[in-house]
Amino acid sequence: MLSIQIENNTPALKVDFRLPMGTLSAIVGPSGSGKTSVLRAVAGLLAPSHSLISFDKDIWADTETRYFRPAYQRPLGFVTQSFGLFPHLTAAENVGAALTHLPRRERGLEAQRFLDLVGIGGLADRRPSELSGGQSQRVAMARALARKPRLLLLDEPFSALDHSTRKRLRVELKRLQDALAMTVLFVTHDLDEAAELSQTMVLLRRGQVVQQGPTRELLRRPSTVEAARLMNFANLAKAEWVDSDSSGITLRWGDVLLKAETGPKSPPEGPIYWTIRTTDVFLVKDGHPDESSLGTILSADVTEIIEMGSSVLVSVIAARSGGELLRLRLRPGALHRHNVSKGSQIRIALHAQSLVLLQS
Repeated sequence: MLSIQIENNTPALKVDFRLPMGTLSAIVGPSGSGKTSVLRAVAGLLAPSHSLISFDKDIWADTETRYFRPAYQRPLGFVTQSFGLFPHLTAAENVGAALTHLPRRERGLEAQRFLDLVGIGGLADRRPSELSGGQSQRVAMARALARKPRLLLLDEPFSALDHSTRKRLRVELKRLQDALAMTVLFVTHDLDEAAELSQTMVLLRRGQVVQQGPTRELLRRPSTVEAARLMNFANLAKAEWVDSDSSGITLRWGDVLLKAETGPKSPPEGPIYWTIRTTDVFLVKDGHPDESSLGTILSADVTEIIEMGSSVLVSVIAARSGGELLRLRLRPGALHRHNVSKGSQIRIALHAQSLVLLQS
């Protein structure tokens, strides 16, 4: 377990979370949220005012006992946003810079082995100025891996790369992590990147943890309004608490009664916010054989259609809902099959399992 407790004034941080061993974990948040500062504290490059950092029960920093293990004694590799390659050294020599404890000949063989591992063994004699961004990133990764770290830290590892290179290197990172069974912690502002790569996610904003947990669970069920906004949930609506019983929680959304399967045990003070993924708002076909299984079915007027490549984002206003927009995502072919167009009326279904109630 990687355990991180940090409090600091400049930069402002107050975080406390734990991450599983042998997996890829992501810290996600906007610029200035403290992501890089957390990595630097874990790496031993930042000494916070108060900290307790341990890896597999091995304590790296504990301000209570005034213990601080310097960076060079922590079994980790760190790839920064700029890659930090030495411009006057070749790719092999850059990797070899992490292997100074080995004899020169053995150092060269090991450097070549790790360049081969990341897929650029044929570029060993090139200098950074002769490498593309993706190739430079791989050299930096090889150098970090050459130390045979137990923990690999990656700071926005793909942010400076073009889209196709990013996609290719994401696959490479996942392959390497699986092959080496290494614990990896990376930071990113790209939610899609975190969703694709990580098993565990930490949402960070203004130096504090908004939500953490298994990535798949966070992407389905944010716990707060702030978490839903950070994860770009397109639907965010306000309702009133009506009742709760063994079957779930009843809400009043405008004049519509909605059912949520899970949520708070007691009514909140004031309104309650809810969300639903755009892919969980279903278009109800005419003549559906079992509409009772779909949840709450509503008539809705289509107000906007935005085509986005392989999908279409449709905005609607449900009848008697009070006028709040709701969005659903369809395949392009569904528009034509079901005569969905701006100004048309459709029927949508909101299932109790898919409704997520949020803390303010």
